[in-house]
Amino acid sequence: MAFRPQDCCDVRDKEILLKFKEGVTDPSGLLSSWQQEQDCCQWKGVTCHNITARVINLALPGDYYDVVEHGEYNLQKCLAGDINLSILDMEYLQYLDLRFNDFSTISSDSTVNSSTLIYINLLYNENLFIHSLEWLSRISSLKYINLGYTNLHMETNWLHWMTALPSLVELHLDSCKLEDISPSLEYANFSTSLQVIDLAHNYFHSELPKWIFNLRSHVLEIDLSSNHFIGQLPNTLPKLHSLNALELDKNYLNGSIPDWIGQLEYLIALEIDDNYFSGFLPSNLGNLSFLEAFEAKGNLFTGVVSERNFAKQKNLKFLSLGSPNITFDFDPHWIPPFQLDGLHLGELHPPLPQWLYTQTSLRMLVIENSKFLSEAADNNNFWSFASTLEELFLYNNTIEGDLSEVLLNSSFIILSSNNLKGGLPQLSSNVIFFQLTNSSLSGSISHLLCHNKKSNNKLHYLDISDNDLSGGLTDCWMNWKSLRHVNLGGNNLHGSIPPSMALLSNLTSLHVHENNLSGDIASSSLQYCRSLSILNVRENSFSGNIPKWMPQSSRILQLRSNKFIGNIPSQICQMPFLIVLDIAYNRISGHIPKCLNNITSFVDMHYSTSWIFYEFFDGTVSVVYVDNLILLVKGQLLNFQSILKLIRMVDLSSNNLTGTMSPQLFSLSQLHFLNLSHNRLTGTIPKEIGNMTQLESLDLSKNELTGEIPESMSSLSFLSNLNLSFNNLRGQIPSGTQLQRFSELSYIGNADLCGPPLPKNCSNHGDDTKTLGENDDDGDESDFLSCLYMGLGVGFAVGFWGVCGAIFFSRKCRHAYFRFLYDLRDRFYVLLLTNLNSFR
Repeated sequence: MAFRPQDCCDVRDKEILLKFKEGVTDPSGLLSSWQQEQDCCQWKGVTCHNITARVINLALPGDYYDVVEHGEYNLQKCLAGDINLSILDMEYLQYLDLRFNDFSTISSDSTVNSSTLIYINLLYNENLFIHSLEWLSRISSLKYINLGYTNLHMETNWLHWMTALPSLVELHLDSCKLEDISPSLEYANFSTSLQVIDLAHNYFHSELPKWIFNLRSHVLEIDLSSNHFIGQLPNTLPKLHSLNALELDKNYLNGSIPDWIGQLEYLIALEIDDNYFSGFLPSNLGNLSFLEAFEAKGNLFTGVVSERNFAKQKNLKFLSLGSPNITFDFDPHWIPPFQLDGLHLGELHPPLPQWLYTQTSLRMLVIENSKFLSEAADNNNFWSFASTLEELFLYNNTIEGDLSEVLLNSSFIILSSNNLKGGLPQLSSNVIFFQLTNSSLSGSISHLLCHNKKSNNKLHYLDISDNDLSGGLTDCWMNWKSLRHVNLGGNNLHGSIPPSMALLSNLTSLHVHENNLSGDIASSSLQYCRSLSILNVRENSFSGNIPKWMPQSSRILQLRSNKFIGNIPSQICQMPFLIVLDIAYNRISGHIPKCLNNITSFVDMHYSTSWIFYEFFDGTVSVVYVDNLILLVKGQLLNFQSILKLIRMVDLSSNNLTGTMSPQLFSLSQLHFLNLSHNRLTGTIPKEIGNMTQLESLDLSKNELTGEIPESMSSLSFLSNLNLSFNNLRGQIPSGTQLQRFSELSYIGNADLCGPPLPKNCSNHGDDTKTLGENDDDGDESDFLSCLYMGLGVGFAVGFWGVCGAIFFSRKCRHAYFRFLYDLRDRFYVLLLTNLNSFR
């Protein structure tokens, strides 16, 4: 056997690799071994031929979190910058893998003309713009191409370039923002070797392309899912006799399913769910003996589905079926020829098909938008069967019966919006993820948490929010030490934080909002939960000081609508990852800390941008949950989930804060929402406010601010909601800027403020017209008007309901509202509110 010398890297290959490195940004030092004095065959990601020492493989995939749908890049461990195509000048390179990175450009100093490259993978370089694929068409040796999740929006001739590759076997252009698929083209002259074509998740708005169904018979997999295709499937049998997988789900296709589908005898996966297909399911689908996955839910099918539709499907492993006009008519004694791994049923009517209970290998069951378990016997059978499953997901159903005597045993359980009543179930020690939300369950949570004296070291996620549960938080948390996420919000729980919560050392996220909880959080057992990143206790009766013990890793602190007192602790400034600071509607006093600009995520756009999510794994199944939060922004309550990681918010409104607003406060360049309204702040608006370039909403209303509106505010190009009302601002509203686009309601209550959009003319300061709210000594009226204009800004044209919603948002506003009507019924706003009420 021949061995190459220790230092025998080809000089030309080394020069090409070092040139490639010059264009790369490498924050984690992935290429630190790429040094001139080192043998390039020993460099990270480089593989050389054992004999010739020429580079044959270059594999530099980024450190990407394993979850594609909800995870994201770890940008600090990704390569970025430019892909210089001179890398392809290495004349023996066969394999190039740069997936899961953050490259943004491709450049070339010379004509690409490789004759050895067979594999190229740039998957998940989401910021990579590729304007043309012409360079790929010149690599005649290519067999495998994966450009998934790159941006090919500008490439309108991709089909032409790809058909020029004579050896192409697999083409993956998933999620590339492609728009043109040449739907009227009869034939696309792809390589006779082509087996896989993946065009899912693009922007195709057309009928299905004719050339797809005229591909040669050796094609094995076609994926056109998650596009905007319309029209019907062809009536005649295409040439795709060897097809293994046809994926057309999540489009707008209609018409009936043609019989030729049942003649694709080698079909393994047929996915047509979430379209507008109608008519009967062809009975000959039951002849597809190799079929392993059949997904057809979310269509408009009619007729009867019975055992005839599955007669020979002995290999079926996953079935998804459901339509409001389908009737299940299975022989109650029928035993299917298959054993499913997963079953997804929708739009069911009682009873459940009895063959379900023959599926002893079933691992996952999903039932949605259905009504079942109408009899006690059905209840007992179903929950007994459910205890054998690894995953149980029931959404938006009507499920009758009491769960308090049920023991749930699945690893992953989601029971959301099922109209369940009675008490909570019990959980076995196998449960990892448990969500039972938006139902009508009542009673104490101790039935769930205290029934078993043994510790459960598996349960990581507990969400029983939005029910009618009552009683205290119970003191059995010592049995659930593995918990990372707890959501008890939206119930009728009362009392204080129990001592045993101190033992939840892994707790990352705690939501107990919208209850009747009380006590001093600052001295509670939560101070020992050193992993806590999200604390949501809004709309309770907690008192005392704001806790100083929150970990530096904290991301969200939501304390609004409680009874907290004291100052804002400076420890908050030591939380570099904080993205939401919401302590509105409390009794906080003192000054706003000048150190808020020490919170790095408020000033650095690249900081703290990872998902707030949790991954749960039982050895075979992985479930990911992205945390969510309800925030009051721009006068509206909005639920943030997928974009929560991008939000930067500070809301200190409706407290007793005093002092001036420091220039440092307005250096928070990445902040999106700032609300300091309803305090007693004095002084001027610092000109540094122009630094807040990402600001979308600013509310400084109902303070004691003086001076002029700084000209720098006109540079806030993203500002869409502004409220400066009820201060002592003076002078002219900066003219010729977007500040004139806001309604006069944004400025009302400032007697010495003038200029558009206010009716007061700045040219005649001596003849001041009385402004609404001026010289108003009535505290109730002032409170009401403040509530009325709370959160109003540019084009606040959400209608009268938006205004009424602001009025009734807090108890203080409601009381002020009724006193206002009584005392001022003959004035202008009585007429306005009468009009408002006519729309209710």
